[in-house]
Order: sequence, then structure tokens, then C-alpha cells
Amino acid sequence: MADLRQYAWLIAVISIAFCFSAFGNGGNDVANSYATSVAARTLEMWQAGILAMITEFVGAVALGSGVTSTIKNKIMDLDRFKGKPGTLVLVMTCAEIGSAFWLTVANYAGFPVSTTHTVIGALVGSGIASQANISWGWSSGSVSQIAASWLIAPLISACIAAILFLILKYSVLERQDSFKWAMRLIPFYLAFTGSILALFIVIELPTSPSLEEFGIGKIIGVIFGTFGGVLAISYVFFMPYFHRRLVLNDARIQVWHLPLGPLLWRDNPPLYWPGNNGNPDGAAVTKDHYKNARLPESSPTDSPTLIAGNEESKSATDSSGLELGQGLGPPRMRKAPIGPKERFLGPTKDLPIYAPARLVSWAKYLFLQGVARDVISHDSDHLEKTHAQAKQYDNKVEHLWTYAQVASAMMMSIAHGSNDVANAVGPWVAAYSTYEAGQVDGKSPTPIWILVIAGFLLGLGFWVVGWRIVSALGNKITRMSPTRGYAIELGAAITVLMASRLDLPVSTTHCLTGATMGVSLMNFSLGATNWRQLSWIFFGWVLTLPAAGLVSGLLTVMFLNSPHF
Repeated sequence: MADLRQYAWLIAVISIAFCFSAFGNGGNDVANSYATSVAARTLEMWQAGILAMITEFVGAVALGSGVTSTIKNKIMDLDRFKGKPGTLVLVMTCAEIGSAFWLTVANYAGFPVSTTHTVIGALVGSGIASQANISWGWSSGSVSQIAASWLIAPLISACIAAILFLILKYSVLERQDSFKWAMRLIPFYLAFTGSILALFIVIELPTSPSLEEFGIGKIIGVIFGTFGGVLAISYVFFMPYFHRRLVLNDARIQVWHLPLGPLLWRDNPPLYWPGNNGNPDGAAVTKDHYKNARLPESSPTDSPTLIAGNEESKSATDSSGLELGQGLGPPRMRKAPIGPKERFLGPTKDLPIYAPARLVSWAKYLFLQGVARDVISHDSDHLEKTHAQAKQYDNKVEHLWTYAQVASAMMMSIAHGSNDVANAVGPWVAAYSTYEAGQVDGKSPTPIWILVIAGFLLGLGFWVVGWRIVSALGNKITRMSPTRGYAIELGAAITVLMASRLDLPVSTTHCLTGATMGVSLMNFSLGATNWRQLSWIFFGWVLTLPAAGLVSGLLTVMFLNSPHF
């Protein structure tokens, strides 16, 4: 057992890199789970941020792995480091730095990348630099399988999500009186969703057995047990809520009235904290999920406040229906949405730096800037044409699927917190346990306190920088709506389940992107998909392994050839 106290500085360095890696993981992978919900206007960005903080923390701490494999997917052979534990600490430190660096770059550039592949790329780079054996051949968790998953995962996910959306499209959306059919079928869709998500959570937990070990009997029990339970809950609680809110258009009904269940069938139910100031009429009962995301136009002579986006644009029309002044005067410009800097810092920018009001405004800006951004609006003619190719459906029908969409997003986020927390924690645990024990060990116990820190950083990463990935994966690929988002998230979850059964190393990022493409193609128009954005995302995938590996490899070579080592 070697004395590694001389390498204490490496533990400090890898701890800092771990914080950046977990933060970047949250800003990228966590954003994938909630991107469609925000883009479809099912959730506001701040609501998704709060849910992400909760679900990622629960997944990482309550359901996270108690024993973390220090070498993800057996990429690196540890025999190279027998008798050289200090070298392993260095290699893991460089891998963590490489992973943190690429995730930071990817978040800034808007690349939805796989954090699993980022860590593996960093380990490959450090492994090559340290002359450790790397698993290149076609075997479980090898580099070849990972590269193949760039195409396999999106294509499988695209097919499954497309089939799900087609079934939903022709069983509900395209039928005459679609709202009536939606009310008839929504309990069964909710029950089906609950069954898939329950199986997804059970199988994806790090401590869960494989599907073979779990057994077909238990799988059937989970599916049908959950289906029956959710179906009963839907009829007892959701159907009275939907009837009063959407059929009777009672604007007082809010989501917190769901527990009232059968009481909502009454003519005058006992409502606590009613919405719309207790007035059942005069307010919209659903959001406009198809509200045009194109920024409104304003002329150059508009006031600065209007250009800043504080008001909705109002177009004046003459009796012929044409815009007044159309074709005359200077060209019209797009109004930029008001940003967090103008919103929080603008009103106090002329005050002294030490003024309490200015300090408060800076505190608000630093805390809220990530969830106060407009991630839906755009000023792109190309994107406007893309969205125009996607058919719009009844808003009330879309609203019925918002609940299943949010549930699937939360479940995927919990599964991400429990399963992918090892991407940030793995190299740190390998280095820390080696430092503590003074010898190399392939598996190491994960301290609960590091899972607590990782869970917090995952949620914080989404809160601060997740808006970039939400914007990239949301309406920039196709027009999003709750029914489309539902098919996308469920299709991705089913793909991950199938991959677990086949032992394929797929990424939830790749699955969600592929599912988005598949649902977009079900508009039966190639123009409904923004192929430029998909190309940009795929470019980020291809860069992930070499970029993370290059940074970690160069650092490893530099340190191993320094006089100290």
C-alpha cells in the first residue's frame, strides 16, 4: 500500500473538475429531458428548472449507485496501473478535466451531446496517453459499439416515436370531433404511459437486475399492475378534472384541484384557492400551444421600450386588410425579446454600485438569468417555413397530453440522475478511492456525500445554462406540441429499455434527438424538419469522443513526462 499524500493536489484539482463536469452534465443531459415540455409551452422554463432540481437530486441521491465502476463500460484496462496508483490518480484527473472542458464547450455552442460518450472519450484519450489497453473491438461497451450507436440509437428511437405519434394521430388528432375521442382515450394513454415509465425506472436503476434476472413474470406484473392502477386513478381523479376544466370551461379549476376527484362532478364543487379570482368565466382554460414563436415586427421608429419587447406588437390594418404603410418607408425589423440583463439590471443601471437596489438586482440576475430567457421565440425565416409545414391540432386535445408529457420528462430526469451521475462521479471516485487506499481497485464504494453534491450540481447546471440546449432541441428542429413531445419522450424511453435488453450503449441524448426527427417526419413533409439544426447536432456528436479525448490525452502526456512523474 503506497503513501499517496504527495498527490493530494491532484485530488483538489479533480474535485474542481468534477464540479464543472457535473454542472455541465446538468446543463446538457438534464436539458434533454425537459426540452420538449418547454418548447411545447407545457412548462415554463422556471418550472422545468425547479422540477429538474428535484428530480435530478432524487435520482442521484435516493436511487444512485452505491458502487460506481471506476472505468466506465470497461473502456480501460487497469492492469497498466498495478503498482502505480499515483499514475491512475493522474489519469483520472486528466479524464475529468477533459470531460468538463468538452461539456462546457458543448453547452456554450448548443450541442446536445452524450455525457456518457464524453467521459468515455476522455478516458480513451488518457488511456492512450498512459499506454493502457483500450477496448476497440466489437464487444460490450467498446469504442466501436459507441461509434455505431450514433446512428443506431437515433434511427431506432425515430421509428418508435413515429409509430407512437401515428397511432395518436389517427386514433385522436385526425378524427372528426377529436376532443370527444381524446376524452374517451386519454385514460388508456395515461395508463400505457405509466406502465412504460414504471418499467423504465425499474430496469434503469443502477442496482436493478437485468431483464433476464428480473423475469418475464415480474415484467408482466409491473406493466399490467401499473396499467390498472393508473387507469383507475385516471377515471377517479383526472376525468372529473378534465370535464370541469375543458368541457365546462371552468376557469377556476387549477391542477391542485385534482385531489378533489369525484367532488368535481358537482355543480358547485368545494374549491380551495380557485383560479381566475373565483370567477368561472372570462379566462382561457388552456395555453395556446401553437402560439407563433416568430418575433413580431416593429418599425425602426418604434420606441426603445417597444423594441425591447415590453409590449406585444400590434399591427394596424386598413379596410382592405393590408398593413398600413406596407411597402412604404424603411424596412421593418424584428423586436428582440427582453433579456434577463435588461429585465433585472436595466432599471437600476444608473444607481451607484453600492446601492441596495442595485445589489438586489444583481442577485436576481445571477440567480434567475438561466430560467428567465426566451427559449422559444426566433427571428428565422427558414424556421418559420419549417414550422408552417407542421399541422396544428385542437388546443384542448393538446392540453390533455401535457400531464403525460410532464410525467415522462420527470421520470427520464430521475432515471438520468440515478444512472448518469456516474459520468461525473466515476473518475473522481476512482481517483479518490485509489488515493485513500494507496492501491488500484476496479470498483469503489461511492460516498453518499459526493452523490448529494453531484445531484445538486446536476440540477444547478440546468437552472443556469440548460436554456441553450432546451433552445437547440426544442422548436429549432420542428414545431413542438404536447402530443408530439409525448411521443418523443416515450419513444426515447422505450428505445433505452430495448437497448438495455440488447446491451447496447445508447445515449438518451441521441434517442431524444432521433425521436424528434421521427415525429417531425410524420408531418409527411421533409420541409417540416430543420435539417440544418440536425446536422449541427450530429456534428457535435462526432466531435465528442475526439475532443474530450484530445484534451485529456494531451494533459496526460504533459504531466507524465514532467519531472515530477
